[in-house]
Amino acid sequence: MTLHISYPAELPVSERREDLMAAIAANQVTIIAGETGSGKTTQIPKMCLELGLGENGLIGHTQPRRLAARTVAERIAEELGVEIGQEVGFQVRFTGEVSRSTKVKLMTDGILLAEIQRDKLLRRYNAIIIDEAHERSLNIDFILGYLKRILPQRPDLKIIITSATIDPQRFAKHFGSEDEPSPIIEVSGRTYPVEIRYRPLSQPAGGAGAGAEDGDGAGEGAAADDELEEDRDPLDAVCDAVDELALEAPGDILIFFSGEREIRDAAEALNARIQSNRRLAGTEVLPLFARLSLQEQHKVFHPGSKRRIVLATNVAETSLTVPGIKYVIDTGTARISRYSHRTKVQRLPIERVSQASANQRSGRCGRVSDGIAIRLYSEEDFEARPLFTDPEILRTNLAAVILQMTAMGVARGPKDVENFPFVEPPDSRAINDGVSLLRELGALSAARQEPTDDGDGRPGRRPAGAASARNGGGRNGGGLTAVGQKLAQLPVDPRLGRMIVEAGKRGCVREVMILAAALTIQDPRERPQGDGSGKQQLAAEKHARFRDENSDFTGYLNLWNYLQEKQQELSSTAFRRLCRNEFINYLRVREWQDLFAQLRQLARPLGISLDNKRLADPVGNHDGIHISLLSGLLSHIGILDERKREYAGARGSRFAIFPGSALFKKSPTFVMAAELVETSRLWARVAAKFDPLWAEQVAPDLIKRSYSEPHWSKKMGSVMAHEKVTLYGVPIIPSRRVNYGNVEPELCRELFIRHALVEGDWQTHHKFFHRNRALLHEVEELEARMRRRDILVDDETLFEFYDARIGKEVVSERHFDKWWKDARQQDPTLLDFDQSLLISEDAAALDDSAYPKTLLHKGFELPLSYEFHPVAPGSPPNPSDGVTAEVPVLFLNQLEDAAFRWLIPGQRVELVTALIKSLPKQVRKNFVPAPDVARQAVAALESDFDPATDELEPSLELVLRRIRGQVIPPGSWNWDAVPPHLRVSFKVVDSRGKVLDEGKELGTLQERLAPATRRAIAESLGATPATTAPPAQGKSGTKGQGTGNGKTGNGRDTGRTSRAGAPPSAALAAATSAAPGGFAEVSGLTDWSFGTVQRQVQGSVGGHTVTGYPALVDEGKSVALRLFQTPSEQQEAMRGGVIRLLALKVPPPDRYVLEHLNNTEKLTFSQNPHGSVSALIADCALAAIDKLTPAGLPWDEASFKALYETVRAELIDTVFTVTAVVERILASTRRIEKQLKGTTSLALISALNDVKSQLEQLVYPGFVARTGYAQLSQLPRYLAAIEKRLEKLPGNVQRDAQHMAAVQALEDDYDDAVSALLPGRRAGAELTHVRWMIEELRVSLFAVELGTAYSVSEKRIRAALNKVLAPA
Repeated sequence: MTLHISYPAELPVSERREDLMAAIAANQVTIIAGETGSGKTTQIPKMCLELGLGENGLIGHTQPRRLAARTVAERIAEELGVEIGQEVGFQVRFTGEVSRSTKVKLMTDGILLAEIQRDKLLRRYNAIIIDEAHERSLNIDFILGYLKRILPQRPDLKIIITSATIDPQRFAKHFGSEDEPSPIIEVSGRTYPVEIRYRPLSQPAGGAGAGAEDGDGAGEGAAADDELEEDRDPLDAVCDAVDELALEAPGDILIFFSGEREIRDAAEALNARIQSNRRLAGTEVLPLFARLSLQEQHKVFHPGSKRRIVLATNVAETSLTVPGIKYVIDTGTARISRYSHRTKVQRLPIERVSQASANQRSGRCGRVSDGIAIRLYSEEDFEARPLFTDPEILRTNLAAVILQMTAMGVARGPKDVENFPFVEPPDSRAINDGVSLLRELGALSAARQEPTDDGDGRPGRRPAGAASARNGGGRNGGGLTAVGQKLAQLPVDPRLGRMIVEAGKRGCVREVMILAAALTIQDPRERPQGDGSGKQQLAAEKHARFRDENSDFTGYLNLWNYLQEKQQELSSTAFRRLCRNEFINYLRVREWQDLFAQLRQLARPLGISLDNKRLADPVGNHDGIHISLLSGLLSHIGILDERKREYAGARGSRFAIFPGSALFKKSPTFVMAAELVETSRLWARVAAKFDPLWAEQVAPDLIKRSYSEPHWSKKMGSVMAHEKVTLYGVPIIPSRRVNYGNVEPELCRELFIRHALVEGDWQTHHKFFHRNRALLHEVEELEARMRRRDILVDDETLFEFYDARIGKEVVSERHFDKWWKDARQQDPTLLDFDQSLLISEDAAALDDSAYPKTLLHKGFELPLSYEFHPVAPGSPPNPSDGVTAEVPVLFLNQLEDAAFRWLIPGQRVELVTALIKSLPKQVRKNFVPAPDVARQAVAALESDFDPATDELEPSLELVLRRIRGQVIPPGSWNWDAVPPHLRVSFKVVDSRGKVLDEGKELGTLQERLAPATRRAIAESLGATPATTAPPAQGKSGTKGQGTGNGKTGNGRDTGRTSRAGAPPSAALAAATSAAPGGFAEVSGLTDWSFGTVQRQVQGSVGGHTVTGYPALVDEGKSVALRLFQTPSEQQEAMRGGVIRLLALKVPPPDRYVLEHLNNTEKLTFSQNPHGSVSALIADCALAAIDKLTPAGLPWDEASFKALYETVRAELIDTVFTVTAVVERILASTRRIEKQLKGTTSLALISALNDVKSQLEQLVYPGFVARTGYAQLSQLPRYLAAIEKRLEKLPGNVQRDAQHMAAVQALEDDYDDAVSALLPGRRAGAELTHVRWMIEELRVSLFAVELGTAYSVSEKRIRAALNKVLAPA
């Protein structure tokens, strides 16, 4: 078909047609530089056709964008009068219209790049036109370099480079040389003159002469100053520039900003300025940036009748042409995408634009008429800026380019990439980063595997077989792996391709392909600006339906499923309406779906297929989806830093989750992000939480393992260590215990021998081990007894013994068991110790007879144990250091401390030496040198004295007097100065060997364990319910025998009642008959029904006589029979028990007494501390019974009955006697309380508080019986003394205070003595007497006229108190 070629006369390129055709015909490479609108894009292909270049091959015409390729193809086809797809066709990613008759083929540079893989020399083409080469994308730069390489092999191939007037000389030198560059033909554009005005922020509004036109004179003063103290705010400068342009002819204004945030701020400021400037009335402010919704874009590209101010990012520089622009305001900055070699992420810093970009911006006006461009910076600043913006290849990651170069065979390593003829060669660091990313994705095999170092000297380990996953190789690098070959065939970012390949293994290809397509395009969800219309809030609510709090990726899948369902339900028109109403961009949805469909087709030849019959399942395939995503985002992970509330990422980077993410507020511990973009800070966009263990699955050869703290584990039977797993510096597993045997077997073998065999930290069945431990224990015990540390050989000797015999392969318990199974067949004693091996040569002739294992005392053979714990000087001693005697609690009360002071023979010299050193200096100086004197003294003691019968202190005094002739005064020995290990410790155990208590003071132990001793005596004599209970009847009778927990066979408690269901008398009879000694303890008695109470009960245990002393015990509402260990305890308890039993039997006298009280007594008794009159009379009755009970107590039933009759006969009279005293006491108490309430003087407050305290100690609930009748009669005198004191107090305050201080000091000492009593023990008679002596002292001090019952003084009281506190 003959083509009719014509050229529009209005296009500048048509005027240069002949020059251009001549240059193309004469040169293999031609550079055509023309401004936008010159017509070069549509007319150059027609000139090539006219030259006949399309006859024997295609004329390839590349465009940087898919939309441009299609629209340019339609425009050329329309001008040639042919159908699209015939002589003129196009091909973009996933779609195209090309036939056999096609001569001109429009395509994206990516399509040409893909064809190079199949057609290395591009033989299908006669001519290739590279349009918009000035944009210098990665693909364009690679294609230009590749074309230069193949031109010598294709001399017939014509190359035409079309560019804006931005550095065309660089292209000319690239294809030619410095001396002979390729020809450049420049074509002018269709523009009007543009006036450039500079309005830097340091100048006033409107420039140097601003304000003159307004006629208000405001600018004159400002113009007089050379410069201002402060720069203007950038937004104020923009508004001032708009005001300046408002004075010009009407026209639309285009303002360039660096980002969306600046656009939003400027929109608010300009709307406010429009309200105040009448020249701008009706002006519309419109934003323009890449993420803008379709509806808002439509407003920009379809101007109406209103004046417009368009606020745009640098997208309006070259990519888009905004119609109707007359004026431009250039802020001079833009966000430039730059790759950071340090953090390995793409940054978007705000930078000053280059001169070329500034000229492109100013060139956007002057298309419709004369234009004005205001630059908000100075002319000097403009001239100081770089001429051109760095090409993409110098500021982005090169992984995609290197992948394609490697797939084509152009490069096999970093050196090949460096040597490739790029227009501007990239930095070697950028090349290495690209190679590193491909290796991270598993696309390139490593040149060689090098051992890693964990930082502490131990080599990091890679799992076996990690390197085998790679194939290929090459110089200075590695070839493509199987994964890399698949990635090269997928026309998506290598990271996204890696996700798809991994998804093929995990059965979630559909979901990951959907996500890969979504991440390739702009987000389909539109986010309107906050203009007050409420659309922004409504859009956020609509989009919230798809959010997932753990993953932004799942949000995409939820949106996809929703759109799929709605698309099937609704018609095409209704679906479009739905998208518009729900703020979803329909065109982006179509692009998303088309991209998914094409990915599915391209992946099928790679063996990656998916099920077409199901929807995406973000829940069921959650783990598989996110593991697949992680495979492509291994360097986009981070761990939360709680302290700084940000994430520590790969290679030392730190980032935060983008505020628009669903994870922004939740902040999971581990996150991965689809991209890391640096603006005001490093942001993670499209993020999800992940399990750090997944990283081990997808990147076993990238993770680094370091080990610390290798240690022997008895439980595991092997050496364990803490493993730290990091991925690009991120600790995905901070610490976990692993078997260290495969990491460092030599160290593990050493630790196994030292800890398991030498130290014995091993639980095993091997007999040699237990024999060796027993032998070691014997030698260690000998060391403790002799208090030496040089008898047993050191651990190194034992280690050498095992090391020489055990196989080298033994690193753990499992390995040892396998080795020993064979070794013991040859020599069963191979690993047995010999005593000669364990004892050092210096200690071979030691005598241990002076360190006995038992001690005989009063017929008791007590086991001795030894411990040796030397401590540094000044450190507290170990309480278990020294000799310890094990004492059964049953015999504790029979031991005497004197015999144990002699210690053991082996330590007596040291003991006597210490005792001599404890003497006062005047005495001690007569016995130096102490060690020599001590040796002589011990020799004399052992020959002349018996530790069993003689006391140590007087015997030693006598011996020292014989040796040196010096008398030692009594009380000179200071046992507190003797080292603790020279005093025997006592460990008290029960019949089952359980330790009850231990210490060095035998008397203290006897007092503290008195209840336990009493119980042990009762048990040994068969007197407790547990030992006297008869066997349970029935089938389970044998199970009830021998229970020692106070329960019968049926589980009921016999500690409180003798036997369930039986009266105490019957229980007592049964228990007594069962008890070996004829006595049984019993509770709950209310009558004397137990015959005669024996004065003592004896039995034999282990050949030793055990004696118990039975007595009645007061239990409040009943009495009990109990055994005591001493007669004094028996007597004290018996009296209380008899009184209680009498009180239980005699009829209560309270009613009779109450009826016979006179009115005064009734009134007095009604105000008592007991709470009721009945309780007070009962208390008086108990005191009366105490008075009637003689010192000689009844021990049999007849005596008790006789006493009962006596008490019953005399009780009423005695009670009245007691109540008479109590009436006086209560009357005095009431008078005293009234006086205390009536006194308010602050000077008397201390004395009054003392009186209150004394009164509370004398009169309290139960005071009558507790005080006892004998002492009760003294209470009226004590109370009278208080009244006398209160009378004298106002005029005798100072003297009263002195007396009070003396009394309170004595009371404090008395309180300390009472506090020292064991819980549950009452003060004895001697200590109680001290308490009443203090009351007598109060009488003598405060009311001497009343007299005292006996002579008393402060000195006498202290003597009595010291006597009570003195050790027995």
